[in-house]
Amino acid sequence: MKKTLFIILLFSQNIFAQEPTYAEKLGYTKGSKVLILHIDDVGMSYDSNLGAIKAMEEGVANSLSMMMPCPWIPDFFKYLETHPQTDAGLHLTLTSEWKGYRWGPLMGKPAVPGLVDKQGALWPSVRATATNATPDEIEKEIRAQIDRSRTMGWEPTHLDTHMGTVFARKDFLERYLKVAMEEKIPVMFPGGHNSMIFQTEKEAGLTIEMTTAVGKQLWAAGLPVIDDLHNVSYGWGCPEGKKDCSDSELLASKTKKYIETIESLKPGLTMVIMHCTWPSEIFKHISESGIVRKGDAMTMMDPVFKKYLEDNKIILTTWREVGKRRKELK
Repeated sequence: MKKTLFIILLFSQNIFAQEPTYAEKLGYTKGSKVLILHIDDVGMSYDSNLGAIKAMEEGVANSLSMMMPCPWIPDFFKYLETHPQTDAGLHLTLTSEWKGYRWGPLMGKPAVPGLVDKQGALWPSVRATATNATPDEIEKEIRAQIDRSRTMGWEPTHLDTHMGTVFARKDFLERYLKVAMEEKIPVMFPGGHNSMIFQTEKEAGLTIEMTTAVGKQLWAAGLPVIDDLHNVSYGWGCPEGKKDCSDSELLASKTKKYIETIESLKPGLTMVIMHCTWPSEIFKHISESGIVRKGDAMTMMDPVFKKYLEDNKIILTTWREVGKRRKELK
């Protein structure tokens, strides 16, 4: 009996291992590591906009998402007007986490009272949003953020989620996916082998059965699907736990970690999430994360990192490109 069970398990694992990745389904060569080097939090501040632009124009980052309720969005839209092929999606924003620099929902408090705190801003934590907001309010605000982008003349290349808020509750996630499929906008959801995200985000409560089913649903709806998520760089600051370090020390440490973790990725289409910012004197009054964010930007501009990608035949793509590939498969 035990031997039979072992054979069944081994057989099922082999079938899963032989299942083509979504990268393969999209036309990339079998066994390839295909990366979207993606910058979150664009529009959050002037420094965030500058860091994103530098990381893309002077480095290898190739994708970004914007926080539509934030005050520096109009500034970044000036950049999009002159760079219309930018891979720019929406970082759906349902929280406002900083103490002295905050924003509210685009829908306004009367329409979505469960999304706002006593300051009239979005709740500062995912837990507070999950406790107080309803799925209807989540969907209304998601649609309002898409509408603002379109009103300003930009069709988003994809949707993702600030602080992972839409993953906090099953009914929130359902609305996020529903809007993406109805609006035909590619959406960040790991529907493939999920090797890294299962190791690094165990508390998210995702299961392979659930993610595989959602991945198939998104694919059937005509949308591209990613095989995995690399979402660990926000914890990388100065080396060896130092509070302060030189730019050269920060760069060496961050580049090393990026290379090590990308080396550990399995083949497939992986979205690599980062937060590229070029912090000015003002940024420290917004957040203490300036050094982490500057390190991300510097790594994307690091010739050592670029050479690693080239030497290891890492393929870089964008949400715009994979969306186009998926449409052409119909």
